[in-house]
Amino acid sequence: MTKEFEICARAVIRNKGRILVCWHKEKKYYFFPGGHVDFGERAESALTRELKEELDIKVKKLSFIGIVENIYKENRDKHKEHRGKHHEINLVFNVSAEKAKDKSKEDHIDFVFLNNKEFKKEKVLPLALQKNVIKWLKNKKIFWASQIH
Repeated sequence: MTKEFEICARAVIRNKGRILVCWHKEKKYYFFPGGHVDFGERAESALTRELKEELDIKVKKLSFIGIVENIYKENRDKHKEHRGKHHEINLVFNVSAEKAKDKSKEDHIDFVFLNNKEFKKEKVLPLALQKNVIKWLKNKKIFWASQIH
């Protein structure tokens, strides 16, 4: 069993009152766009890079809105090297993008815009991040949360 520690940069991208989320085709769950911060890379640069790679969108502006720590166990991954305990720190940014779109450039993921009602109803991982984004949309206060599965 592996033990992974990861720093991720995540985006909250809104367009016409909808929120962009990513759908993992194999694992069947939603999560926020973005990805891993490489060693020596700034979080903002990592997020800009990931959004360009995954969606071919250009970030116009981003601002830090919160952090969510997530500790979980991955048993379902078909790749043995990804199974085991994971501990991730998600640095979350509100992102304005030129031509925010939902066309994935990667085979294993899709993107979809959810309206507020759908966003609150669907399971978007990590759940503590989803819950705090819902609060942030109302109060615009920077957040910190931690969850352990």
